[in-house]
Amino acid sequence: MIKTILKIDGMACGMCESHINDCIRQNFEIRKIKTSHSQGFSQVISENPLNGQKLSDVIAATGYTLVSVDTEPYEKKGLLGRLR
Repeated sequence: MIKTILKIDGMACGMCESHINDCIRQNFEIRKIKTSHSQGFSQVISENPLNGQKLSDVIAATGYTLVSVDTEPYEKKGLLGRLR
């Protein structure tokens, strides 16, 4: 799995977080998304890498600006992760 961290400019409230979460869910196959307007980022967990240009386009369509995209491998934490 892949963790993608999106730095997003222009979010000001919880409704902004919802707009970002909805646009990502509608345009990409993801497992989980967590967004923070106060910290200006979204963290997305997915099986496959997300297309950076498409991310920029769908976020821009909601009125926000994608500043950066960082990815790293993601391993689910929990009991099974500790046993490996």
